[in-house]
Amino acid sequence: MGQALGCIQVDQSNVVIREHFGKFNDVLDPGCHCLPWCLGYQVAGGLSLRVQQLDVRCETKTKDNVFVNVVASIQYRAIAEKASDAFYRLTNTRGQIQSYVFDVIRASVPKLNLDAVFEQKNDIAKAVEEELEKAMSTYGFEIVQTLIVDIEPDVQVKTAMNEINAAARLRLAANEKAEAEKILQIKRAEGEAESKYLSGLGIARQRQAIVDGLRDSVLAFSENVPGTTPKDVMDMVLVTQYFDTMKEIGASSKSSSVFIPHGPGAVRDVATQIREGLLQASSA
Repeated sequence: MGQALGCIQVDQSNVVIREHFGKFNDVLDPGCHCLPWCLGYQVAGGLSLRVQQLDVRCETKTKDNVFVNVVASIQYRAIAEKASDAFYRLTNTRGQIQSYVFDVIRASVPKLNLDAVFEQKNDIAKAVEEELEKAMSTYGFEIVQTLIVDIEPDVQVKTAMNEINAAARLRLAANEKAEAEKILQIKRAEGEAESKYLSGLGIARQRQAIVDGLRDSVLAFSENVPGTTPKDVMDMVLVTQYFDTMKEIGASSKSSSVFIPHGPGAVRDVATQIREGLLQASSA
């Protein structure tokens, strides 16, 4: 209806290309404009100035012969000052951008190994953006941003990579576990050695106390009972210890200790053996 009356309305964030007898005349900004069609003016078409997004999936091969799908997201928009170039010079904007993306990705990725592709995806995105900006600016388009949003290796390659990572982690865990067990064994051995050392000190002090007590007893008995010899005192001490031992064995219902030969007279034999052993050690 508006065009029939010679008026046209242009919406916000849009421009309209006006022609005069088929020749480009002007770019109409948002608002209301006169369009006297009877004088040869007409609308050739419209152009949106909003940011648009194009997702491009490109299959290529890395330097280590792994096929991957690289997904690039291109955000672009038409430049208002170059609306005529954007309208007249390109018939398929999205196809043109896609061709440039394919070209840059397939020139960059084959130079890198698979791990490097993941590490340098920002560099790949920057290379794509620079190439697109240089090419599309002449056609009246601005590249707002370029993102590499996904890198997808083959399913078998992904499975192999996961298995390699899992094996590496299991190996690390096994090393850590072995190291922990080694430390535990070392600490346990050090504890046992310290325990035996302290136990030896205790036994040595106990025996020293027993020897000191026997010495004091022998000296006191010899002084209080004239005519007795140290041998008689030792025999009496051994007999006393024999009966104490028998008393302790009898007090336990679960004891299975047996002395062979058994009898008080065997104490003298034990004393004789001890004295002979001490004499032999002194002569040696």
